[in-house]
Amino acid sequence: MDENKKEFTPPIPDFKFFISTLCLQATIFLGQIPNPVTQKTEEDLPQAKLIIDTLGMLQEKTKGNLTDAEASLLENFLYELRTFYLSKNKTIPGQGEIK
Repeated sequence: MDENKKEFTPPIPDFKFFISTLCLQATIFLGQIPNPVTQKTEEDLPQAKLIIDTLGMLQEKTKGNLTDAEASLLENFLYELRTFYLSKNKTIPGQGEIK
């Protein structure tokens, strides 16, 4: 092994990391950042909606069980994602409005 290369140390899997990865996936599906695999900006609004709704479900199910920092981070992620999603598409035929 090359002495100049550092060994990969994965991040600690906590709630902030978990919701951050979901938020990253949603931003990819919203076309805000390029897909890291294809390096192309792609838009998949139904998939973005699924992830945003999943984050909303996590917010409901974890209410009262999060630290202030975790609750605030989740609230901010949801606000930003929902706002951007609605600017793209107010409804998806057959799926209704975003929750």
